[in-house]
Amino acid sequence: MRTTLLILLFPLLWSCHSSETSEASQNPPTLQNILIIIGDDHSANVLGAYGNNLIKTPNLDRMAAKGVRFNRAYANAPLCSASRQCLITGRYPHATGVTLLQTSFPEEQITIADHLKQQGYATGIIGKNHFNNTKSHGFDVKIERSDYNEHHAANPGQAVPDSIATRPPWKPFRDPARIWLNAEALPGGAYDADDIGTWYSKQANQFLADHQAEPFCLVLGYHEPHSPFNFPIEYFQKYDPANMPLPTGSAEDDRWIPEIFRDLTEEERKGIISAYYSSVEYLDKNVGMVLDQLDSLGLTENTLVVYLGDHGYLLNDHQRFEKHMMWEPAVRAPLIFQGGRQFPQGLALDPMVEFVDIVPTLLEAIQAPALPTGQGKSLIPLIKRDTNKHKDYIFSEFLADNKAMVRSNRWKYIFTTGKRDLAQGYATGFPAPGITHRLYDEVNDPDETTNRATDPALADTLLHMQEVLIDWFRQTHPNPDTVSREMSIEQQLVSFCEPPDANANTQAK
Repeated sequence: MRTTLLILLFPLLWSCHSSETSEASQNPPTLQNILIIIGDDHSANVLGAYGNNLIKTPNLDRMAAKGVRFNRAYANAPLCSASRQCLITGRYPHATGVTLLQTSFPEEQITIADHLKQQGYATGIIGKNHFNNTKSHGFDVKIERSDYNEHHAANPGQAVPDSIATRPPWKPFRDPARIWLNAEALPGGAYDADDIGTWYSKQANQFLADHQAEPFCLVLGYHEPHSPFNFPIEYFQKYDPANMPLPTGSAEDDRWIPEIFRDLTEEERKGIISAYYSSVEYLDKNVGMVLDQLDSLGLTENTLVVYLGDHGYLLNDHQRFEKHMMWEPAVRAPLIFQGGRQFPQGLALDPMVEFVDIVPTLLEAIQAPALPTGQGKSLIPLIKRDTNKHKDYIFSEFLADNKAMVRSNRWKYIFTTGKRDLAQGYATGFPAPGITHRLYDEVNDPDETTNRATDPALADTLLHMQEVLIDWFRQTHPNPDTVSREMSIEQQLVSFCEPPDANANTQAK
């Protein structure tokens, strides 16, 4: 009788279970938390999810497989401080007042942390922040390199034997480029368990554990893979320099190559790239530690995770190793969102997007009020596939070099006054070029080898792109009326490309 009853009840019980399972899958948990993870100088070209078969990035690749990857995401400045403060405010660099490396982040600028604290969020920032001051900027918890240094002094960890070669202290521009760019691909002076990126991940995991029962917003900024391309002892010789790709550039580059890079041999260039790859793999491991913590705490489904590089990096593209340019590898960066079952999985999107769009996207995804001072546009309609259109133009600026860029799907226009301070360490050996216009056909010349700005057939295109760039400045600049509309187009661009924070230290690193 009991067996018969169980047989009769089983279909009913299974039906209830199936109904609950179906309902759960149709109504996934609401996204509540935000985790922003930032790589430093991370080129989109060095990530498995973006088509690189040499680099090992299983954790970032699984983020992309479980989320949404943007193939054409652009930093609004190819400079760490300017890009990071743009990211957390949703405002263009000239609007935040941070366009130079050492500018102190103005306290009056409203960050996503300021905004979410008003909604009852716990907020934290761990790792590189580049505030250039001691203010909290809305973050309840702030942990940075100085905290690691204090910890490491008291807890040095496993000693590295003298028999193991490690890279020397980083002295950019003082040492030859082959040394400060780590052409020998040497590890830093620590094992994985004691290295700075690992420590940041541990601090992030503690923050997640401490705040798992309340809504939180955490920004986690690693130093990798910024030069000198740090990685621990265990990552030494992970990548054979002989196997590294080596872009060649074009004859047009010769006039612009900084002297510090001209004497690098092919072997040294490949060694630098090898070190960069090792640093990226170490970064990926550290990201994986935090993703695993989300899983173990049951937070993956209600936490929106975004990974990005603060901008890209030129790995011998145009025969140099730096980011302060407007060529694609310097301004294009990885951008990946993982939003549990609320977001599509394995989706790759091609529309052009900008970093100012990230804050409005995050806030809309968690159903928080928009940041009224933001200047970006939410990516949620793209992510939800309600549309395949976003922006006709995207913008970037590097005002330390009085330089700005506008890009459409086909054309990229770059303007610079050519007043770059040659004492910065990037002297070319030629006189300052003066005002320079560049126009690239991104469809037919994706490597940006041929400047078309002087082509008479493209005069209207050039003028149009200049007008779009000026209109953007006028719409987003805090003091647009200081630049007279009666000026010539060129003079308006000269004025708008003056850094508002010109009294700050302008050395770009």
